[in-house]
Amino acid sequence: MPLYKSIAVNNETHVLIWHITESEKELNTPLTLESYSQKRLSDMKSEIHRRAYLSVRHLLAIAQYTDADLIYDENGKPSLSDGVNISITHSYEYAAIILGANAVGIDIEKQRDKIIRIASKFISDKEFEYLNENAPNYIKNLTVIWGAKEAVYKLYGQPGVSFKQHIIIAPFEINKGITKSLLSFEEIQETYETDFIEFNNFTCVYTF
Repeated sequence: MPLYKSIAVNNETHVLIWHITESEKELNTPLTLESYSQKRLSDMKSEIHRRAYLSVRHLLAIAQYTDADLIYDENGKPSLSDGVNISITHSYEYAAIILGANAVGIDIEKQRDKIIRIASKFISDKEFEYLNENAPNYIKNLTVIWGAKEAVYKLYGQPGVSFKQHIIIAPFEINKGITKSLLSFEEIQETYETDFIEFNNFTCVYTF
């Protein structure tokens, strides 16, 4: 399946999601990869990771970019050769990118019970105050928070940020699909608009 979903967040920000149903050969055949990308692909032991890697290149093509246009800084944060900001994510059979004139971040997560076991590692006391572990949407709510923090971490793109200590997600309603994320790290105090959608037991969160 080609493009699964396209979201115009605003005039300067766009999300593209790919549902990975093709084989690795089907994904690879029409692409032209740079030599360093070919090596990176061949070094990947997981087939699903290779298929996700290739799916991202198809999303780039939809956005009218090539593999050569995607570059990474010393911390592994991606950007595009024309200065457009990009963030990349994949989880199981989905891959996605977000493009924006300003800093952006995106994350896809599968909604799974095991997130309850690790909640205390990334949920702050402020967030526990508005969460209800007996609510039917508890796993979905935790997944939104994890995805939002992951998206902010990618947006900021610098080491040392703690999900639990430095990123706070404002209270939200799961059916509204919007919240805000606060990054408080060293001298940085920034609030980001954060949106999320759900599909097929997955949550996609993007911040800008």
